[in-house]
Amino acid sequence: MDTLVGTAPTGVPAALRRLYFLRFAFAAVWAALLFTTAGTLGALGTVLLLVYPLFDAAAAVVDARSAKANGGTARLLYVNIALSSLTAVGLAVAATSGIPAVLRVWGIWAVTSGLVQLIVGAGRRKLGGQWPMIISGAISTAAGASFFAAAGRDDATLANLAGYAFLGGVFFLVSALRLNRTRDEV
Repeated sequence: MDTLVGTAPTGVPAALRRLYFLRFAFAAVWAALLFTTAGTLGALGTVLLLVYPLFDAAAAVVDARSAKANGGTARLLYVNIALSSLTAVGLAVAATSGIPAVLRVWGIWAVTSGLVQLIVGAGRRKLGGQWPMIISGAISTAAGASFFAAAGRDDATLANLAGYAFLGGVFFLVSALRLNRTRDEV
């Protein structure tokens, strides 16, 4: 598998737990802020759109470093870093064209990063607490397709992106709590 395989050193779940709690908090705040600007694509909305994939890339860097430091590999996490970084560039360009273009770029990112998240979560099953990540990856893939489809509607809005981010954050929270439970059971 492409990520942590075999028995995991004790530092891996602790590092993931901290990262997942941080990702939940970020997603909740980000979603609330985006929701307040969801009907238009002004300066604040554009900045928020760019910050989200950049935060995702930074979180993947932290995750990859933790994986490598604990004897795992992180190839798919590097793919996620590249996808998120390219998405930030794509969103910067798309924002000049309007909400439908943003939804198309976000949709493509949600599909591809969702697949990566699903595969990484499946590879980390032995760590415990990964079923929420697997489910979240599958939901992200489906949501991405719906964002792409919604771009063609006259009433296209960014509100669904806020809901998507918040739900993703909830999955990170559940996974962090499951990692705590797994650690306590060992």
